[in-house]
This record gives sequence, C-alpha cells and structure tokens, in this order.
Amino acid sequence: MDATLSAMKLARRSFFATAGLAAATAVVAQAAPLTEIPLKRRIKLGLSTYSYWHFRPPKFTIETVMDKAAALGVEGVDILHRQMDIPEKEPLTAEHRAYLRRLKRHAFVNGLDVICVSTHQNFVSPNADEVTKNVEHTQKCIEIAYELGAPCIRINTGRWNRVDFDTLMAQRGIEDPLPGYTEDDGFKWCIDAIARCLPKAEECGVILALENHWGLARTPEGLLRILNSLSSPWLGALMDTGNFLENPYDKLRAIAPKAVFVQAKTYDGGGEWYTFDLDYDRIGRILAEAHYTGYVSLEMEGKEHPDSAVPKSIALLRKTLDA
Repeated sequence: MDATLSAMKLARRSFFATAGLAAATAVVAQAAPLTEIPLKRRIKLGLSTYSYWHFRPPKFTIETVMDKAAALGVEGVDILHRQMDIPEKEPLTAEHRAYLRRLKRHAFVNGLDVICVSTHQNFVSPNADEVTKNVEHTQKCIEIAYELGAPCIRINTGRWNRVDFDTLMAQRGIEDPLPGYTEDDGFKWCIDAIARCLPKAEECGVILALENHWGLARTPEGLLRILNSLSSPWLGALMDTGNFLENPYDKLRAIAPKAVFVQAKTYDGGGEWYTFDLDYDRIGRILAEAHYTGYVSLEMEGKEHPDSAVPKSIALLRKTLDA
C-alpha cells in the first residue's frame, strides 16, 4: 500500500512539473524577444515661462506659468531667469534659496519637472574683470538650477554690444567686433570663460546648454567651434529653432547632433522682432535623424495673447513632433 501511495505522489509531482513547464514554455513562445519589440522614445514637451512674458509688462509670475503648463498637460517648465522674483545679479541669499524651493515644490505638486533655467551672460569682452563677473554669475545660475532640480541651464556667448538689441535685430543679428579686436579674440575669451564654468557644472550635475543665440553662436560654425573646443559631457548645444534667420533647416541639421535641449519658437499674431513660418514637420525629421529624444520647450514669441496662442502652439508641436 505504501509503495502504491508513493508512486501516486511521484506521478502527481511529475504531472504538475510537466504542466508548469508547458505553461511557461507557452508564455515564452507567445512573448517576442525584447530585441524584437519595437521601442520608441518619444520627445517630451516643455513650456518656457518666456512664452508669457517678453520682457514687457505685465510680468507673469513663474507660479502662474506653472499652473498653465500643468493645465496644458506638458511635462516640464523652462524658467527664464530674469522672470524670477529674485535679483538677477546679486549673490544668492537664504531668502532667495527659500523662493527657489517654493518654486520647486510648486512644480512638483503640479506634476511638472523643472527642465531648464534660461540665463544670460556675456563672455565677449576684452575686460578680464568683466568676463570674470560673468563667469561668477553663470556659476551662481548653476547653483540656482541645482536648487530647483533642473538638469541644465541655457547659456549665451554674449556679444560685442556695439548697438542696442532692437538695432541688432534690424541688422539680422550681425554685429562687428569692437575696434582693435577680431572674432578670434571673442572666441578665445568665450571658450576660456565656459571652461571656467565647467567644474561647477560637473559638481552640481547641471549641463551647460549653449544656445545658437546672437553673438558668436549666431552661426552653426560659431556654435560648433566653441563646443568642439571643449570636450565635456557637461556642455552641449541648445537648439533654438527660430534663431537662424536665413536657411534655417540646414543650419539646424548641422547642430542637431550636439543638441541636449531644444527651444521651439512660434509667432502667433506676428513676432516681437521678426516672424517665421517654421515647418515643424521638417524640424521633427531633423530631430529624428539626430536621434534626439529629449525635451522640446515652447517659446511663443508672438504678439497674440499667450492664453490663446500657447495652447495652439502646444497642439502644433504635439502633432508635428509626435510628442
């Protein structure tokens, strides 16, 4: 009897083991290998606070723009430094840091990432003390981004400052060097200054995203000259889709492989300084060719009220960038 019972138990164990193996085999057979599953990393959308404030009154608070970004369902907010309710140039104080932490909390409870802090600096100067002031200012901006949990800051080269900004725009961003100096001088000052900022960037884990802005980075050749002179994982390009005023698409394609962040311009109601009808289907293809899968932050620079213009622009970017 005991022998019979033992045989029955053994047979039962064998049945369940066989059944379990068969079931597991069936599941594996039904599931495609991971390498065969088509994976797609989509672009995420952000909203620049600049979309609501073009340096003219009334000034929209950062918190107000965050609320609007959350309502639009974008993933991140790109904060214009000059729009903050703290002084731009003064050293950070405990009160300033408390303000930054409140912004960080406001973003978090609205389901937003703080994705960039867009800053201003000018490294194009023969005055070494002036360049040092701008290096120190940029280092402070890195600390601001660190306090906010932002992974990058937008930086500029700066420019020669021979004319005011409205005149510069009328000149299509072109400005001659100061008398007695050349663009090569400007590039040397700029490259040396950014190199001085990189240790702070690495310490804080904040990427310096150099924009194709006015000044030495007005052309793709200028931007790439600087980036290629400094080999660092903490430095990359910020592609602004609206800052190449002639033949933009070939120029955007040239800098796309270096892009770590993208700011997408729109001009509803006509631009503040100029108006582009940018082809975002084409820009989307340029980003796809460069395998860019980071953030694209809307900078609505039109004269139409942002409450109507921004939702239209976000819808455009969602459709054309498949974001």
